[in-house]
Amino acid sequence: MRPALRSELCCHVAEASTSFRTLCSSATMCRVCSLLAKATFKRAKTSPTSAEPLASHSVDSNADNRLAIGYNLLHACHVSLARSLRWQAITTVMESGRTSASGMATPGEKRDEEQARSDVDLASSQEKDLEKNESPVSAEDPTAPPEVREESFKARFDDNDPANPRNFSNTYKAFITLQLGFMALTGSVGSSIIAPAEPVMSSYLGVSQETTVLVVALYVLGFAFGPCAWAPISEVYGRKWSMLPAMFTLGLFSIGSAVSKNAPSLFITRFFGGVFGSAPISNVSAALGDVYEPKARGIAITFYAVMVVGGPILGPVMGSAITVNQSLGWRWTEYIQAIFTFTMVAVAFFFLPEVYHPVLLKRKAKQLRNETGDTRYWHPHEAERIKPSNILTKYFSRPLRMLTTEPMVTCIAIYASFVYGILYLTLEVFPIVFREMRGYSPVVSTLPFLGLFVGVLCAVGINLGNQSHYARAMARNHGRAVPEARLPPMLVGGVLFTTGLFWFGWTADPNYHSAFPVVAAGFIGAGFNTIFQQCINYLVDSYGRYAASAVSANTFLRSIFACGLPLAAGPMFRNMGIGPAASVLGAVSCLGLPVPFIFMKYGLKLRKLSKFAPVPDD
Repeated sequence: MRPALRSELCCHVAEASTSFRTLCSSATMCRVCSLLAKATFKRAKTSPTSAEPLASHSVDSNADNRLAIGYNLLHACHVSLARSLRWQAITTVMESGRTSASGMATPGEKRDEEQARSDVDLASSQEKDLEKNESPVSAEDPTAPPEVREESFKARFDDNDPANPRNFSNTYKAFITLQLGFMALTGSVGSSIIAPAEPVMSSYLGVSQETTVLVVALYVLGFAFGPCAWAPISEVYGRKWSMLPAMFTLGLFSIGSAVSKNAPSLFITRFFGGVFGSAPISNVSAALGDVYEPKARGIAITFYAVMVVGGPILGPVMGSAITVNQSLGWRWTEYIQAIFTFTMVAVAFFFLPEVYHPVLLKRKAKQLRNETGDTRYWHPHEAERIKPSNILTKYFSRPLRMLTTEPMVTCIAIYASFVYGILYLTLEVFPIVFREMRGYSPVVSTLPFLGLFVGVLCAVGINLGNQSHYARAMARNHGRAVPEARLPPMLVGGVLFTTGLFWFGWTADPNYHSAFPVVAAGFIGAGFNTIFQQCINYLVDSYGRYAASAVSANTFLRSIFACGLPLAAGPMFRNMGIGPAASVLGAVSCLGLPVPFIFMKYGLKLRKLSKFAPVPDD
């Protein structure tokens, strides 16, 4: 404590203590004097400059709260003494117990007595609260509610602030995007890399081949539940630290799958691998929204979508080459998945920065307090916490609540879920068409997946072609995001997707050249990726801060579809035939064609009614 400050405090306390000692009985000192004497010897790191309660002044977050109690007591004493010079007479009357009319205190004296008692009782109650570890919080305490803080001291990004991820150089943004894309690929490729090993695992584990489909289905089912936790966690602790621990755990479960000796252990480790592998899939798109302005975000989301879609498409090609290798075998599909995952965790740990704006601004507020000594700097995100008691209520339920109460999330999720489910259905249908019906080898029968991937890459051109239209729409909207301008490519994608399903179904017969179903697969891939990417863009643009939760709601439903459709693929296509079964799916896909039209016309009205989608006033 500064010497001048200590001297001032001791002077005030000594004055008050002396005054009250005079008024107390000679034998004992009253409780007020005891508390004042106790407060005198407490250490302090700051103090007011006048005889006012300490709680009304700036207090360092590490200051001793007992000083505040002592000063409140001192203030009560000074107020009481100033209000009445007849305190001694009142005390004498109270001690003597006189009740005669001539000895009764006047009404003014009674009011003074009651006010003094009130002030002292208030200070005493605060002392009791302190003993219960319920210390009062200063209005300038950094943990105080945001509504009592000064708006001018709220931490913000300055113009051209280097701490703002959107001000990073294009080269650095590209490096971040590359890392995030491969992190998403890590989670998605794990879903299908083991698929070509299903016949081998069936004989090794002693279960039917229909049952071994669960190694894919359960992993994708994990995608449904993981994001309900990972997305809200990212909105409190940031994007980086919501993904890296989850990815590390994914690597551990991949090793667990590789060493499994029976079907139950394999199924359990695959499910939890999907739960933890879903973290980058659900959070990377939101992280890209933190790095890029809306007008440039489409290019980054395109790369992300290619990685997410490329995982389940390229996984079977990689997995078949590993499985047929006699020196490796099916277990190495999971070992390689673990190696890839741990490598990406190590790279991201050292080179991936945090990009979530509220977390960065919270750090900035803390830095400003430390550098300036001014505790008035703050940011509302400092009050954000995740407690075990409310994970299942507030945080786990937000994506589910958005899925059931937000029409935009619901419709987009249903459409995206259907096309996503078809993507995973091909993991079971392609082996039927190219391996069982045409007699191709395990490796050759997975090569048509490359046709699907070529279609995915073609969709990139369709989506990038919409960027100029989107930029013009943003310019008309004063530089703000226009979610509805993301939707025109979905019109094209819906037509391509539906056409591809019918085409594939009726040319899969061995009487037709294999090039026909492979080209049809390209149409399916192009349509799927166009729809998938614009759904993500639309949700990110519409929901801003809650983009991760909106994407998680989408991920939840599409994962349910992707889990269920592969289980039904074998019986459906074998019993109905390839053509009729594909036609049924094509007819269902026609129902999704009006979705982009509806939101292009009514999207703005729906966003204005939403609790989660901000619409700035013009």
